[in-house]
Amino acid sequence: MLRLQARTRFTVLYGAASLLCGAALLAVVLLLAGSRFSDTAPVPGQGAGAPADRIAVLQRELAEADARHSRQILIACVCAFALMLVLSLLVGRVLAKRVLHPLRRITAATREITAERLDRRLALPGPRDEVTDLADTVDDLLGRLEAAFNAQRRFAADASHELRTPLATMRATVDVAAAKPAAPAPVLVLADRLRPQLDQVDRLLDGLLALARAQHGALGTGTADLAGLAAAALAARADEIAATGLTVTADLPPSPVTGDHALLARLVGNLVDNAVVHNEPGGTVAVTLAPEEGAVRITVRGSGPVLDHVDDLVRPFHRHGADRTGSERGSGLGLAIVDAITAAHGGTLALTAPPDGGLAVTVTLPGEQRPEAAR
Repeated sequence: MLRLQARTRFTVLYGAASLLCGAALLAVVLLLAGSRFSDTAPVPGQGAGAPADRIAVLQRELAEADARHSRQILIACVCAFALMLVLSLLVGRVLAKRVLHPLRRITAATREITAERLDRRLALPGPRDEVTDLADTVDDLLGRLEAAFNAQRRFAADASHELRTPLATMRATVDVAAAKPAAPAPVLVLADRLRPQLDQVDRLLDGLLALARAQHGALGTGTADLAGLAAAALAARADEIAATGLTVTADLPPSPVTGDHALLARLVGNLVDNAVVHNEPGGTVAVTLAPEEGAVRITVRGSGPVLDHVDDLVRPFHRHGADRTGSERGSGLGLAIVDAITAAHGGTLALTAPPDGGLAVTVTLPGEQRPEAAR
């Protein structure tokens, strides 16, 4: 079924209304013209002879003139109808454009509002009508969304900060109890069990803080070389890579980008962490940088089992089933943080599951903005 735009529908509606009114007017004109130029009736009392023939000739001439006049009126009406059709469509288009102008303003302003700019409002001027009521309704909805987003972000940041103090207290208590010269064996066993759990909570809080900052924090405007960040991330995880027997290949040409150095380092580190932690013993890790015109693409691929529905992995605390290799060591925030940092820098994130297994994560970021290009 053909679905027309609102402007086209309004144009057809206004044009059809004008056309029907014009057609009715022309019909009245034709009706009156037909009654006026009717055939002339014979004159009573006329007999045969020359005068009667002359009168008959005059009547035929009048009938022919009436027919010609009727044809002229019909042709003029058809031309006027065609002209009225064109004019009605033009006028209808102008009226439709004028009527829909406030809606186009609402659409353009709404498209500019994103999750990072919920403080903007439409504030449509004009008299109180259905359009301004719609704009006010959208403004109210944006206000509620802004409050909900801010509350969520504040909660994540505040909860992470508040939990760090009791976490540090618990860690200190465990360390002090285990460091005593005559510490009982059960205490030492308990300390060995608690330290990994405390480290896991610490990573979780750090991830929540990074996620909150990426979603709502002010970004730095420095320059970072993704090649250096990737090399540093691989070096920091060299021991774990060696312990699991992973084979690492890296293609790291210089790839400068503009953005927050700390968040970009976290992005690259999380990509490498994801490929190392969720891998299989003796597997492979490939890190590739591809500078392009105005953009830089980084792809980190790790081996492993065949996956499906990988797009869900960017959801916070989502793991791809219990059979995913190494999932018990992750916090469930790694790729969610990558997604948030990528979006904050105006980039794109793509997750693909190669047919031979594993996961390939590709992040495309805008390239370095040079001063001469900015001008």
